[in-house]
Amino acid sequence: MTSNLVKSDENRKKRKNEEKNESSENTQMSSFEKMDLSLSESSQAVLKTEALEKVLNDTSKEINILLSKYVHILSERAAMDASYVEELGGILKEAGSIEYHLRLKWENLKHRFAAMTGPLQSENVLSSK
Repeated sequence: MTSNLVKSDENRKKRKNEEKNESSENTQMSSFEKMDLSLSESSQAVLKTEALEKVLNDTSKEINILLSKYVHILSERAAMDASYVEELGGILKEAGSIEYHLRLKWENLKHRFAAMTGPLQSENVLSSK
């Protein structure tokens, strides 16, 4: 009988040890699971951050492309405006030159008419007397 008691005591100890081992394994597994869960959450955060950085980089590249196109268009238009201003300056200079020549011709015509009317007026004065 004492051997039975010793065996049952040994069995109890074994069961307690097994229970302790199982509970420690469960505790360890749950902590490992927690670590896996926290790792997966942090890896998801890293992936989200990387995805966001990629989107931001792509957006930044597109914005830079659009800005360079805009700058190119503005520089072309500025060059075109400058050529229009230059062309307009040439037209105004030519118009001033034409105006000067027309004034000279007008003055010449006035002098010619004055020269022609002088003798006519003197003939009219003589004939009316």
